[in-house]
Amino acid sequence: MPERRTVALVTLGCARNEVDSEELAGRLEADGWQLVEDAADADVAVVNTCGFVEAAKKDSVDALLEANDLKGHSRTQAVVAVGCMAERYGKELAEALPEADGVLGFDDYSDISDRLQTILSGGIHASHTPRDRRKLLPISPAERQESAADVALPGHAPADLPEGVAPASGPRAPLRRRLDGSPVASVKLASGCDRRCSFCAIPSFRGSFISRRPSDVLNETRWLAEQGVKEIMLVSENNTSYGKDLGDIRLLESLLPDLAEVDGIERVRVSYLQPAEMRPGLIDVLTSVPKVAPYFDLSFQHSAPGVLRAMRRFGDTDRFLELLDTIRGKAPQAGVRSNFIVGFPGETEADLAELERFLNGARLDAIGVFGYSDEEGTEAATYDNKLDEDVVAERLARVSRLAEELVSQRAEERVGETVHVLVESVDEEEGAYGRAAHQAPETDGQVLFTRGTGVRVGRIVEAKVVGTEGVDLVAEPLEGSLGCPEEAGR
Repeated sequence: MPERRTVALVTLGCARNEVDSEELAGRLEADGWQLVEDAADADVAVVNTCGFVEAAKKDSVDALLEANDLKGHSRTQAVVAVGCMAERYGKELAEALPEADGVLGFDDYSDISDRLQTILSGGIHASHTPRDRRKLLPISPAERQESAADVALPGHAPADLPEGVAPASGPRAPLRRRLDGSPVASVKLASGCDRRCSFCAIPSFRGSFISRRPSDVLNETRWLAEQGVKEIMLVSENNTSYGKDLGDIRLLESLLPDLAEVDGIERVRVSYLQPAEMRPGLIDVLTSVPKVAPYFDLSFQHSAPGVLRAMRRFGDTDRFLELLDTIRGKAPQAGVRSNFIVGFPGETEADLAELERFLNGARLDAIGVFGYSDEEGTEAATYDNKLDEDVVAERLARVSRLAEELVSQRAEERVGETVHVLVESVDEEEGAYGRAAHQAPETDGQVLFTRGTGVRVGRIVEAKVVGTEGVDLVAEPLEGSLGCPEEAGR
């Protein structure tokens, strides 16, 4: 019997890319490939790239070059780029980076096994010519579902495939293969975006907004629960738009309770919310339904009205603070995080002071700050009133210092609170850690336990916050919590 072909997936960027990698893994395993963790042990190293901002693109190129360096020194024979950067640049990336043996776009995903075999055999698969993926679906959201079958939508593989096509779990198994044993997994709620923020290129290569059907989301969640997942995080470019192409903009409000009732799931988290699209009913569900985390990942980006208008966005400091007051009036311990861009073209000192006023009043649990840089193909790249790079750098450093101070203060406010922590790692030397309901994976800090507490990975532990380490919390399990059944936390 010939030795099985081996493949490793290296994933960069956001949680959406992680879902796409697991779909690719499912397709490859179903076609006989053996999945390995280390690229050095793989015949083919597939790098799922990020194409969002310059730093992410550089990381993607570095990962491709690092994988290429394995050739001749390990089993690795080929390196292939997939993901957003590959989709966005196609032939241009292939020409600029000959170290990549293949550059595959989203349209190649359904035939990923054949593509990799061709490349591994020394053949050439022509890199695609990038196109504006917003033009692949009808302008009207109501007409998109009928056309969806003809458009590549990574992470949207149906969850009703025949037994044997996907791992283990029978007729409702999705075309997905888990790449780690974490008790947390992301589930794609939708793809694409209809917003036209002037700084963002994502819609051009991810396409127009299209929702997954609730039955597919539910079935995938059930399958993940069978794999030992305790928390799911719903991801897309804009979760607040979910259902608008299915005839019900409030569909998320009805889906969340159903997801929370899936056997084995202890926490449901929603990410990527647009402040301008928040609805009272959605806030109610996010703050009142058991097992749904009172967590608000709100994309504010700025708070000065003039800057927001230039960004093609809506809102201002006072309206944003009112939204946060509404949320905390219903769930005082709710978690809130956001990202912000400083140094946007035309941003004045007064605009920056307005942003600082908002940050000081918002009491955010986690803050990401980015300095503006041009993204090709965006409206903002054509603006005339650009700030000097040194001014952008100074403002980035200034607001980053403030953000670090504020999130530390917010963590200190939580000392004395009772939190429910999903344990994610236990180590004899390092101790144990996990995340409370207000903390999303990788972005919002974590909860640290002292050594020898007896906690187990995948367990939700009720604990009291007794200290902080920057944005991280230090907590002690409450008496009896280690012996109680797992329960959702809020």
